[in-house]
Amino acid sequence: MKVWIDQDLCTGDGLCEEIAPDVFFGMDDGLFYVKESPENFGTEKLFDGVANPGGAEGTARFPDGLVDAVIEAAEECPGECIFIEA
Repeated sequence: MKVWIDQDLCTGDGLCEEIAPDVFFGMDDGLFYVKESPENFGTEKLFDGVANPGGAEGTARFPDGLVDAVIEAAEECPGECIFIEA
């Protein structure tokens, strides 16, 4: 499965990172992004040398074992900005 965050809707509360820190992370701009980590897939996904460009272009895979946490993060997000794709 894949997930991405619409940074235009992100409120910067960080609940997603609290719920699923292996998938979500905050940056200096106060917004949250998704990551495709080497622990899960063997390599870190980079976009033009940037860890994640955000938005749909920053869609990242996450392991099946984190499905419940990612769904909970999406449901708890006050900005309703987390999108999950099969």
